[in-house]
Amino acid sequence: MPFYVAPEQQMKDKADYARKGIARGRSAVVLQYEGGILMVADNVSRTLHKISELYDRIGFAAVGRYPEFENLRLMGVRFADVRGYQYDRRDVSGRQLANIYAQTLGTVFSESLKPWEVEIVVAEVGDTPDEDEIYRITFDGSIVDEQGFVAVGGSSEHVSGVLKDRFAADAPLSAALNTATHALARENGEERELEAANLEVAVLERAREHRKFRRIHGARLNRLIEEGKAGNAAGGTAPAGGSAAADGDDE
Repeated sequence: MPFYVAPEQQMKDKADYARKGIARGRSAVVLQYEGGILMVADNVSRTLHKISELYDRIGFAAVGRYPEFENLRLMGVRFADVRGYQYDRRDVSGRQLANIYAQTLGTVFSESLKPWEVEIVVAEVGDTPDEDEIYRITFDGSIVDEQGFVAVGGSSEHVSGVLKDRFAADAPLSAALNTATHALARENGEERELEAANLEVAVLERAREHRKFRRIHGARLNRLIEEGKAGNAAGGTAPAGGSAAADGDDE
């Protein structure tokens, strides 16, 4: 005889399963800074990215099982490319992509035996800070319009608490990066050292023409980390660190 399981219990079991899977990985944060939107993830891999570009002004950050959120990323890229080709590039928005991701994850969660162990962020940089959009989509298809900053991952609540104490929307890039790394380094309530080799960093740069997404790594990332530490140690504002687009070691 098959066992009967109440729908409420099925949903609870699926949610617990997904949360446990997501909690095994490291967190990622997305936050505004004076020049746009900064995306930072604790990621030692140089090829398996947690942060990517979806379209001209839209970025993607994810935590959880890589094959599953990579499928979501590819789906978003295909949708954006087709819609931009059929209509106009300005018709592609972060809200559209966030809604599609929410519908997909919600369908998988309710209809499949195994939910996807992912949590994602869709960010779109606007012409002004007030027009920036940051959406958080969870494994069950829930979508939240976040203001200023968001953390995703197993310890996101603790990371968000640290971000809340230090976040400033008008901070320069180096100070914003210092805030993000400070929060990620205290992900599990224990302080640890995060070096450039452990970080995946990218920005949606408001002043950049056409494609706003840019990765930051190498000497440029090391400089920003040192500037952020110096500014934090001095108790003041870290140097602005210039434009990410001005450095040749950025991607």
